[in-house]
Amino acid sequence: MTNTLDLSQLQQITGIQFRDEHILEHSLTHPSYRNEHPGLKLQDNERLEFLGDAVLDFISGEWLYERYPDGSEGYLTRLRSALVRTETLAGFSIHFSLDQALLLGRGEEEHGGRQRANNLCAVFEAFVGAIYLDQGIQVVRDLVFPFFEEALETILQHDLHKDPKSLLQEWSQANIGLTPSYQTIDTQGPDHAKLFTVAVYLGDKRYGEGRGTNKQSAAQAAAQQALEILKSSPES
Repeated sequence: MTNTLDLSQLQQITGIQFRDEHILEHSLTHPSYRNEHPGLKLQDNERLEFLGDAVLDFISGEWLYERYPDGSEGYLTRLRSALVRTETLAGFSIHFSLDQALLLGRGEEEHGGRQRANNLCAVFEAFVGAIYLDQGIQVVRDLVFPFFEEALETILQHDLHKDPKSLLQEWSQANIGLTPSYQTIDTQGPDHAKLFTVAVYLGDKRYGEGRGTNKQSAAQAAAQQALEILKSSPES
């Protein structure tokens, strides 16, 4: 399958008419396509992805700042991270049919690149970068803010803004009256590349174990494993 949506159709779907269609094509060009078509002298979308990522970080922060005038920095940061995470932006990409317009190399196409969340997230970020350069930031706001509203409802409903340690503590205190404790049980590797293993306990029972390049990431992985075990238990 190749891209099935041309630039004119994409602009009709998004409601945005680009002054410079070359920048729109640029935003849709995956590095694999450029590498397989060197004679076309195309730019891939990685630089626009970088720009779009920065624009989305800013406007999501702005939107949340206005929406939650009493929200703490930590709370707003967690919400912003959930709003611009890979899965959320990949969903936006599909809504605007960017998956159908994406230009992929044959190898990437054959290996499922058109459905890969990282590619869909990247093309949406690049698309936002292209809109910003061609139309200005207000057009980006007008396009994205309604989707932030819908996504935020899902995020709050499913606690997607909460990290595994916070979720585990809430669950364990509410259901069994215990606070999780964490213990580093192993450390491997040289100082510049250590790997930590952390276990999480509820009372005297170990419920999860995780590894990471620092104790915090290892603890989060342990908490995630514990949540999966607890939620799959018939007693939970």
